[in-house]
Amino acid sequence: MKATRSILIGLVAVAAALAAGHLVAGLISPLASPFLAVGNTAIDLTPHPVKDFAIRTFGENDKVVLLGGMGVVLVLLGVVAGLVSRRSPWPGTALAGVLGVLGIAAVLARPTTTGWSVVAPIASLVVGVVVFRWLWSLAPSEAPGRRKFLLTTAAIAAGAGVSAVAGQFLAGRVDVEASRRGITLRPRETAPEIPFGADFSREGTPPFITPNEKFYRVDTALTVPRLRAEDWRLRVHGMVDNEMVLTYDDLLRRPLVEKTITLVCVSNEVGGPYISTSNFIGVSLPDLLRDAGVRPGADQLATRSVDGWTCGTPVDSIMAPGSNALLAIGMNGEPLPLERGFPVRMVVPGLYGYVSATKWLVDAELTTFDAFDPYWAQRGWGKKAPVKVMSRIDRPKSFERVPAGRFVAAGIAWSQHIGIDRVEVRVDGGPWQEATLSTEVNVDTWRMWRVELDLKEGNHTVECRATDRKGTTQTNERAAPIPDGATGWHSMVFSSVAS
Repeated sequence: MKATRSILIGLVAVAAALAAGHLVAGLISPLASPFLAVGNTAIDLTPHPVKDFAIRTFGENDKVVLLGGMGVVLVLLGVVAGLVSRRSPWPGTALAGVLGVLGIAAVLARPTTTGWSVVAPIASLVVGVVVFRWLWSLAPSEAPGRRKFLLTTAAIAAGAGVSAVAGQFLAGRVDVEASRRGITLRPRETAPEIPFGADFSREGTPPFITPNEKFYRVDTALTVPRLRAEDWRLRVHGMVDNEMVLTYDDLLRRPLVEKTITLVCVSNEVGGPYISTSNFIGVSLPDLLRDAGVRPGADQLATRSVDGWTCGTPVDSIMAPGSNALLAIGMNGEPLPLERGFPVRMVVPGLYGYVSATKWLVDAELTTFDAFDPYWAQRGWGKKAPVKVMSRIDRPKSFERVPAGRFVAAGIAWSQHIGIDRVEVRVDGGPWQEATLSTEVNVDTWRMWRVELDLKEGNHTVECRATDRKGTTQTNERAAPIPDGATGWHSMVFSSVAS
C-alpha cells in the first residue's frame, strides 16, 4: 500500500475515535471524554518543574497548549499507525487498541467517574479499531478501487467532524449563563467604598479592584465545569454535630456580605502576575461552620470541586477572630463568572489559593490533616501555606528606557490578613529608601507603593522589599514556589537616558 494512503487511514481512524468518544461523553458527562481524561491525567502526572515552566511561559493559556500538544501527538501516532501497517493491518490495530485502553484507564482514574463514564472511551476504542480495519480493507492496490476508498474516507472524516461538533454542543447544553442572569445579589453588608489614593494606577500600579475578566486564573480544569445554580448542592459533613446539605437558595437566604479581598496563587514567581483583588459577595464561612458544629480535633476543612479536585484548609485560619472567609457567590457586584467558580467558591484571606479557594465547590468535610491529603498535598506541597510577605515592581518595566533625573517607581505589596507596614526601594545596591504607601483598604488586600528616585544616565537595577505589621521583612533568599510559595526580592533592570 502506498504511504500516503496508509497515513490517511491512520489519521482518519484517530479522528473517528476521538469524535466518537467526545460525542458519547457529551451525552453522558463531558468529563468522560477520553481526550480530556488523558489530558487531566497528564496534568496530574506532570512533574512540578514542568508545570511551573508551563504556567510561567504560557500563563492562563497553558491548558490550550497542552490540548494542542496532545493533538499533535495523536496526529503523529496516526501517521505511525498508518506507516507500520502498509503490508498488514495488525500493527495499526494493535496501536489503536493500546490508545483505546489508555483512554479507558484515564477515564477510570478520574475522581468523577461513574458507571456510565467508561462507555465513552469504549466507544472511542471500538470506532478507532473498526474504522482502521475497514479503511485498510478498502484501500486499493490498483486504480479502479481508488474512488470508492476516497469517498468512504471522506465520508468518515466528515462524520467525525459532525460528531465532534455535536459532542461539544451536547457538553455545553446546560445553560449556565441563563442561570447566572437569573440571580440578583443583595448583600446585607456592602464593602466600604475604595478610598481615593488606594492605588497609584496613574503611576504604573494596577487599579485597586481587578475587573472580573482580568482576575487571574490558575487551576487544573481543562474545561470549565458547567453547573447551574438551581442544580448546585453543598454537603457539609464529617466531624460535625449537624450534617447539612445546602442549596443555592439556602445561601441566598443567609445574610450576604461583601468583602474586599486579595487572592494570590502559590505558583506566583517573585514579581509574578497571579494576584488580583475583588469585592467578593457571599456568606460567612465561620458562621456556617458554627451552625454545623465543628467537633473538637477537626483541624482541616477538606473541600471538593465538581470536577473532583480537592483542597484542604486549616480550620483555625477559617475560624480566627476577624476572619473574612466566605462561601463566595459573587464578584464585583455580579454572580461569579464561570471561570472564577460559578456557582460557589471558597475565599479564605491569608492563604495561598491552593489551600483556600476551591472553585465549583460541591463538598465540604470536617476532618484532620492526618486523615486526608488533598490534591496538592499528595504531590508534596505544603499543607497550610500562609501567604508570605511580598512586593513587586510594576514601574519601571524590565529593560525600559526612562528619562534621567526625577523618576517615580511604583508597585504593589501584600501580606494578607496581617497587613503591610512599609516598603523600601533601592537602586544599584545603594541605601534603602522608604516608599510612600497608598491608603490602606484593609489587611486582607494588597497595598500600593511609590517612590521618587534621582537617576543618572546609564543602566540601573531597582529592588524592593516589604515589611508586614508583625515586623517580618521580605527575605532576599530566593526560593521557588514549591512547596509553599516563592521568596526573594523583586528587581528590575532598566536604563535612564537624557530627555
